[in-house]
Amino acid sequence: MRIVRFSDGSSPKYGFLKDDSTRIFVLRGDPLFSKIELSGEVFELDEVRLLSPVIPRSKVVGVGRNYAAHVAEMGSEIPAEPVFFIKPNTSVIGPDDPIVLPSWSNHVEPEGELAVIIKTVAKDLTLDAVDDVVFGYTIGNDVSARDKQKLDGQWTRAKGFDTACPLGPWVVVDPDLDVDNLRLTTTVDGQVRQDDSTSSMIVGVRELVVAASQTFTLLPGDVILTGTPAGVAPIHPGDRVDITIEGIGTLSNPVVRR
Repeated sequence: MRIVRFSDGSSPKYGFLKDDSTRIFVLRGDPLFSKIELSGEVFELDEVRLLSPVIPRSKVVGVGRNYAAHVAEMGSEIPAEPVFFIKPNTSVIGPDDPIVLPSWSNHVEPEGELAVIIKTVAKDLTLDAVDDVVFGYTIGNDVSARDKQKLDGQWTRAKGFDTACPLGPWVVVDPDLDVDNLRLTTTVDGQVRQDDSTSSMIVGVRELVVAASQTFTLLPGDVILTGTPAGVAPIHPGDRVDITIEGIGTLSNPVVRR
């Protein structure tokens, strides 16, 4: 099942699509906070504009240096423990929304990532409890102003600016989704930049959720980005970034300069 947040020209609505269907069955409220009830409305996918499937009430937790080849291309060392950082919820945008390159950066790169959506309060989890707190999975783009990341020495400005966290196109709720072995590709104007599998992660998806819960209290709607493979390179105005993850779909965003 795929959970969508969308607009038909009025206030945002939530709905779900079954399997490969293009019919959206509308829900009465946000499924993270409301009982699942159908409103009776039905839309076709091409009749609506998809929005970010979740707007975190609290935070987006990023994970740095979680693919060995990316660590190597950045000239860094593999960390002994997960490297966490926070992206504010004001950085979140949805499918087809523009990534706006900030005026203060001349080197911005996309980073395709598997994203985990949390559905309940979670703290100090064990591995066997992770699936009970995960709502589902979507695609994230940890857009990074690489020049400021290097200059600042910490990552808040470089990874937290407005439009620096595209999410979408929907949340896949599927207990059989093998999140530890999904192919991830990132293309810019059709040219492949990243092509790897989540099996290449240094720290696996569930282990990351456990580690994040030991650092932060996770709240419903929180998003955990799980790191990016090698292949990062600059984007420019007029480009289009497409991130595809097997079993989930494709997140696509144009690039503009303010």
